[in-house]
Amino acid sequence: MTTSPSKKQTAPAAASLFLPFSFKLVLGYTFVMNEADFDPKEELQLFLENAREMLAVAGLMIGNDFYSSACNRSYYAVFYAASALLAAKRMAFGKHSAVLAAFRQHFIKTGEIDLRWSRIYERILSHRQSSDYDLHLAIEKEQALADLQDAQEFVQEVTQWLQKRKFL
Repeated sequence: MTTSPSKKQTAPAAASLFLPFSFKLVLGYTFVMNEADFDPKEELQLFLENAREMLAVAGLMIGNDFYSSACNRSYYAVFYAASALLAAKRMAFGKHSAVLAAFRQHFIKTGEIDLRWSRIYERILSHRQSSDYDLHLAIEKEQALADLQDAQEFVQEVTQWLQKRKFL
């Protein structure tokens, strides 16, 4: 496998990258693997494994009364699952807002994924932003549990979509 580091700041400013290759962000560097090294199923599995890990961590956070952290991890589960969908269409995005916008453009507007999932994604994102940045806000256990439940269902929906289309 050939990898070459490049400074993250030198990446093109374009909102999307069409992926004939895989990329990894490590300590501010992007490592790009050439097309021969790219395994789409492995890439999708990595996104979903990260999503499932975030769900497990969210559950642990709730069990230890860290509800804001649970909202954060629930959001990241949704983010990784949405990123898996986009990777199935050879797309990746560097900004969270771009992932949400592309998810809506390529899956919600086309009818491939139900509008319900877009609303859940947006709500969990909003809770994550509030819990991360509003120090005066206290997330209640019920909200953290609801976000975790919705994130679990979102990841399951994405997994089923990918399996149905033979991506997994």
